[in-house]
This record gives sequence, structure tokens and C-alpha cells, in this order.
Amino acid sequence: MLRAVMRPLPFVRPRPTPGRALSRAISMGKFSWATVDPEKMSGSNPANAQNFVRGEWQDTKSTMNIIDPLNGEEFLVVPNTQLDEIGPFVEGLRSCPKYGLHNPLHNPERYVMLGEVCHRLSVLLGDQEIEDFFTRLIQRTVGKSWAQCKGEVVTCRKWLASFSGDNVRNLGRSFALPGDHSGQETRGYRWPFGGVAVITPFNFPLEIPLIQTLSALFMGNRPLVKVDEKVQIVFEQMVRLFLHAGLPKSDLDLLWSNGPLCMEVLKQGDSKMTLFTGSQPVAELLTTELRGRVKLEDAGFDWKILGPDVLDIDYVAWQSDQDAYAYSGQKCSAQSILFVHQNWIKEGFLEKIKALAARRNLKDMTLGPVLTWTNRRIQLHIDQLTKIRGAHTLFGGKPLEGHSIPECYGAFEPTAVFVPLAEILRPEHFNSVTTELFGPFQVITEFNDESLPMVLEACERMQSHLTAGIVSNDLEFQTKVLSHTMNGTTYAGVRARTTGAPQNHWFGPAGDPRSAGIHTPEAIKLVWSGQREIIIDGGRVDPSWTTPKAT
Repeated sequence: MLRAVMRPLPFVRPRPTPGRALSRAISMGKFSWATVDPEKMSGSNPANAQNFVRGEWQDTKSTMNIIDPLNGEEFLVVPNTQLDEIGPFVEGLRSCPKYGLHNPLHNPERYVMLGEVCHRLSVLLGDQEIEDFFTRLIQRTVGKSWAQCKGEVVTCRKWLASFSGDNVRNLGRSFALPGDHSGQETRGYRWPFGGVAVITPFNFPLEIPLIQTLSALFMGNRPLVKVDEKVQIVFEQMVRLFLHAGLPKSDLDLLWSNGPLCMEVLKQGDSKMTLFTGSQPVAELLTTELRGRVKLEDAGFDWKILGPDVLDIDYVAWQSDQDAYAYSGQKCSAQSILFVHQNWIKEGFLEKIKALAARRNLKDMTLGPVLTWTNRRIQLHIDQLTKIRGAHTLFGGKPLEGHSIPECYGAFEPTAVFVPLAEILRPEHFNSVTTELFGPFQVITEFNDESLPMVLEACERMQSHLTAGIVSNDLEFQTKVLSHTMNGTTYAGVRARTTGAPQNHWFGPAGDPRSAGIHTPEAIKLVWSGQREIIIDGGRVDPSWTTPKAT
């Protein structure tokens, strides 16, 4: 067990959570599909997980322990799949033909079946106790607030409801175009890839794998799924609910493993397409090893610009605090840099966001463990930026105290560092300033009307183009910024944000042909299918036709 810093504070939830009622419902058999109790998982009573392959839940020869992010106790025992155990997973990838489990001309009954499964799942997630089960399980594995955890479950339920009935079938909608002569017609179809993979990160342990796995299935693929092992227990339990709701056991495999072993499975299994959500270095490695057959939703150094028109300053400050520090900044859409027009600074914007950030604490989990950056690494980054001429810490900048979060994780105050705009653009500083710190941290800078071109230059030079916010109702300013930037998910107007994408619109980066999306029919078809054109040419040849000269 890893050494903790101090004994934990009493944990106070921001609203009454199920607690004993949830455990009682599990023990009484209401959750016949579930194998863990989120309330009882602990070092003395660890939960156990399994691989799912060949339609069966299976143990492995070796296991590994997952620690509780709040106190370091080993509260999960999960499979540690070894190289000599990957055969069934390789077989699963190769078992699906390139034309898929279904396509518009083959097994169309599956479109209907998957719509019915989505309906049942949406109803199940509408049950308060099942909603609480997944909300609490997410909270136990990642340590974020109840509202943030519940938001994932609600988003999944709404998304499932929207793909109930015929909306899975509608993803297979084709088109036809008249040909050049009688009997000729071209028909366009969306066609599956076959055996595919879904690899997703720790920060959204339910929403991302659920939506991408079902999206892959909708289009006729058979997915192998791997979620970050720190949190995969959430999706493991969801797969059990999938089966309870009628998903065929043969439709997917779930692998617990480290990254290199998963890569070996993908290569031996000849994964026809891999969806990866996670860090940019891993994304580039997958691109090389899998010969470009990838779709990526990787890093996001996301910007927000507060324009010249100061409106609803309290709301804008609140939204900026949410975008930068909710879930301790561990969202790929989190606000990484804030360009503030001088008019907002004159009205006291910086003081307002500082006061809002100060409300966050471990007690209600509006702050929590930082799972990919240690305190030392965070401090080194802050120190590096504050050495820049004119830069200084606006607020925060210190590790949290009085907790038992293990030292392998970070625990840091919400922090903002001011860096002058001209210094940001210097070649020797730009890469450091635009490094994504996956924690409660943002860079803030100031601009005016004359320096807007410098802001746009900074946006152009950034390497990741996921989310952005343009906080302005000035149409001319909005148009100027929108027309000179490219982020895949951009919010514009006084309520603009960078985080909190609902299930009803596209979420994904732009500027890279490998860019993936999530949520919408457009995203599903782009990521999980390719275009197939079938040309029907059955018109009889004119009796007067003669063989032409060779060409």
C-alpha cells in the first residue's frame, strides 16, 4: 500500500447519497447483474473484476491491485492479463468479417435489436437506485463531486434514449443517384470495418466507453474495449448491465491489461480501426503501430477569450471557474488558457474568479485527487512559468493539506498563473505555456483591441484544437475570432464555455484527419464506418450496339 500524506478529513457529500439503502438493494438481489458494492469496497473488503471474452466472464492467472484515490487502500483486485492469455482476444478481433456483424444488406435485424437494447438501458438508468449505483461507483474510482459523477450517468441515459427505437437503423440510411442510362443507379452506404477497438481514459469512466462501444456496434463492428485500469470497474459493471438488457454475449470483449499488452492484441488481431481517447504521445504511437487505422480524441489545450463587451460578469466568472477547476481540471475540454480583454479586468473579473476558486475543497469533492500529475510535477510547471518575465501566480500555487490522497497522485489548490501575452508568443516560452497540465491549473493573460491579432496568433500556433469559448455578444468580434480559428467544439456568446458538452451535439477536435467525435449521428458515422458505393448497372444493351475500337 502506498504511503498516505495524512489521515483523511471526514467525507461530507454534497447531497444525501444512497449509502446503506444502495447496499441493501444490492444484497436483496435487485442488482442481480452487479458484482461489486460501491459503498463496501475497501482495503479490507476489495472488489474483484474479470475479463469478458468469448461470451464469458473469466479470471486470469495474475491480478493487480488498484488503490483508492482518496486514501491509497488497495480496494480493487483486477485481472493482470499476460501475453500467453491474449489468444481469445486476438481471436475475437479476427472473428468479425470486414463486412461486420451487420450492414445495410446483411443482418438488418440487428439495427432493430440494438435500438431495443438502448431503450431497455435508458429505462434501467432511469431507476434511481441504478443511477445512484453508477454515480457512486464513478465517485469511488476517480474522486470527483457527486454532481460531476451523476452528470455522466444522466448524459448516458439521455443518449441511450435518443438511440432507442429506429435511430440506430437511421444511422444506416443510404442514398441513391440516377445514372447515365436506363438501369444504372449509384447507391451510397455506410459500411462497418469489422473487428475494432475502443481505448478510453480514466476521467470519464462511463460516458466515453459506453457511447463509443455502442456506437461501434451500431455501425456493425465488433469492439474490443479497454478502459484505463484505475477505473475500468465502472464499465465492467456496465457491460454486465448491457447483457442484462439483452445485448448478445458475442458482441464484444473487455480486456484488463497494461498498454503494451493491449497494443500486442491490436497488432496480432489486426484491428481494423481503433478509437483512442487519451494523451497525445500514446495517440502518435498508436498511429505508427497500427498503420494509421485510428481515430483520435487526444490532448486538449483549450482556450477561452473574453471579448471587449463586458456582460453578466458574475455568470462568466462562475462558468470560467467551472471550466478550469471542476473535477480538478481533469477534462480534455478544461479551460487551459484564458485571454481576458482589459475591460473585464477593470471590472474586477480576476478578483471574482479567485473568490470562486477559493470555495472549492476536498470535503465536498469540488477538489479531488489529480490522477496523472504529482504535486512535484505540478509545482515544477508553475515554477517554470513564473520565471518568465512579468509572470506571477494570481492565486493558488500550493499543495492541499489535511488529506490522505496517496503521493502517487496530486492534490493541489486551484491555481492561475498570469503570463504577459507578448511573452507567451516568444518561441522560448510558447511550448511551456501551452503544455496541458491535467489538473486544477490555468494560464491567464490580458489583451486589448490592438493586440487581438496576437491572441489569434497564439490560437493558430497551438497544436491541439478541441474546445474553445468566445465570450462575447459583439457579432463583429465573434466573427473575427470564429473565422480565424478552428477548434472542433467552439462555444460563442456570453454564455460560452469549454466544458460540459451534452449528448445532443458533436464533441471532438478539428484540424487533423484522424480527429474523432462523439455523441451525434455525424460523429458515429465518421468514426465507425466508411463509405461504400454500389453501382447497379442492369439495363439491357441496345441491340444496335457494336464493339468499339480498342482504347
